[in-house]
Amino acid sequence: MSTPRVGEEEDEERRRQRKLEEALEVKSLRRIVSAYLNYPDASEEDVKRYERSYKKLPPTHKALLSHYPLKFQRLRWCISRNAYFIFNMLQAFEPPLDMSQDADIFEDSHLENPPNDHFFLGERNACSCQSTSGSLCFTKNDQACCGEGSNVICKSPNGANINEEMEIEGHHESITRRYPPGLHPPGFNYNEEINKCGGNEVTDSNGKGNVSSSFQEWLDPSFQLNVPLVDVDKVRCIIRNIVRDWAAEGKKERDQCYKPILEELDALFPNREKDSPPSCLVPGAGLGRLALEISCLGFICQGNEFSYYMMICSSFILNQTQTAGEWTIYPWIHSNCNSLSDGDQLRPVSIPDIHPASAGITEGFSMCGGDFVEVYSDPSQVGVWDVVVTCFFIDTAHNIIEYIEIISKILKDGGVWINMGPLLYHFADMYGQDEMSVELSLEDLKKVALQYGFQFEKENTIETTYTTNPRSMMQNRYFAAFWTMRKKSATREEHTTS
Repeated sequence: MSTPRVGEEEDEERRRQRKLEEALEVKSLRRIVSAYLNYPDASEEDVKRYERSYKKLPPTHKALLSHYPLKFQRLRWCISRNAYFIFNMLQAFEPPLDMSQDADIFEDSHLENPPNDHFFLGERNACSCQSTSGSLCFTKNDQACCGEGSNVICKSPNGANINEEMEIEGHHESITRRYPPGLHPPGFNYNEEINKCGGNEVTDSNGKGNVSSSFQEWLDPSFQLNVPLVDVDKVRCIIRNIVRDWAAEGKKERDQCYKPILEELDALFPNREKDSPPSCLVPGAGLGRLALEISCLGFICQGNEFSYYMMICSSFILNQTQTAGEWTIYPWIHSNCNSLSDGDQLRPVSIPDIHPASAGITEGFSMCGGDFVEVYSDPSQVGVWDVVVTCFFIDTAHNIIEYIEIISKILKDGGVWINMGPLLYHFADMYGQDEMSVELSLEDLKKVALQYGFQFEKENTIETTYTTNPRSMMQNRYFAAFWTMRKKSATREEHTTS
């Protein structure tokens, strides 16, 4: 007689747990959105700090730097352009969760210390899927690969306009500017501006009706959280990553890191038929350029990314950009160190260098958000992929052996693992935190790979940089490990051991 009651209690506990998990995920996402929205204010504080140091100089020293007040104003203008890009990006973002959930649930004692830049994953994985029409959408899905994404166009509301001209060492740009939160012109009222344009209108691809009228609400300043400066530093890191993946200035790094991978894929799979293209998984896909390039080679490619910081930005660039060079950002303004000149520090970078939707992607290209271990350890992923490409990824593991094991499981017999990157283990220096971190040498890593049925086909070292300012006086270089391993087929392995 008590069995149904026990079952009901278990169901209630599962519902409660899912609710807590979703609440934690919402809080994590709100924290990330808040970091993006806090970017202009945090950057303004940096400029004010520079100004305070300048004002402390003796008059004779200050006279030698009479151009500095103008530089500070130029910095502010550059910050406003970055913030303009960020706010347009956030306006186009469609959260996979209800961002207006009651914040009181966040105070639950089980929700302390949430991960601040990653998906929180229980039974679900938030997955974003790109359809052949080129639109990438966020959905909730239990499987790694979703169906086709809906074709959604997000219209940005009109903000307060102000004509302004700024010249930065020969770069002259006249703009009509819309100010994001935190960088409003005098008299700007956030709620009034939203009301003027009727809220945030989202229409389908044919312009028929509103798909949603409320997701704009989570950009309201009242929804923002106070976030530590380290979170805003991650936003600045994203801006540098945009250069690496989506600017002409990043081509040298892409040629160092991505080109050897693309050439290897082209050589290993010379006959890529449109009717049955090979499948390729790219864990740690970041802002999506490598995954897109692989798709353009004729592979069914899925990028996997853990960080909402990355996913929000990659979704915007892949889906919302209308032309190459549509946006201008200033990625190098946040460091005064190792600059050859103010012109180098304040130089503009146009993005993207290509129009993603016109790049020639192969049908089936997708981006899946979630933890690599959580998503791809699912039994449905066993023996699914022809290729796994890892670029600056494997050292993100708590347990790199687990990564190798999963890569082996999800590859088909005879499948290929191509890797490029260092072993700069992300959790190696988490002082004061009890974070698991297994840090193998390259020699030990190769021995482990052999135990999971891999055999080496190619191995060398490639010198490269990572999100480095090419004009900086300091250049950090990696001697990255590049290899091609093939998973032995089961029949061949049995024949070898007999």
